[in-house]
Amino acid sequence: MDSGTERRTVRVTIFNQAYNLLASEDPGEVEALARSVDELMTEVAQRAGNIDSNRVAVLACLHMADRLKSIERELSELKARVDQKSHHLSLLLEEAARGE
Repeated sequence: MDSGTERRTVRVTIFNQAYNLLASEDPGEVEALARSVDELMTEVAQRAGNIDSNRVAVLACLHMADRLKSIERELSELKARVDQKSHHLSLLLEEAARGE
């Protein structure tokens, strides 16, 4: 991280716990991420029943890791499709340039 980047303290609440975070990005972005984590943990706690907050956090992390893996897979597939299309278009342009 650039040492010249201005950092701001952002206070958020996640699963009834307050945190002071240093944010070099837009504080609103950090707050939105915290809300997302809070909502997910609340949802996990409601579904899982009476479990402690550490278990809720681990289950929420596993859920996010699963989401991330799915998104990474989709991105990889999209990149492959873009590469194929780019290659195909490049071949068409070469043919057009040669007058074929």
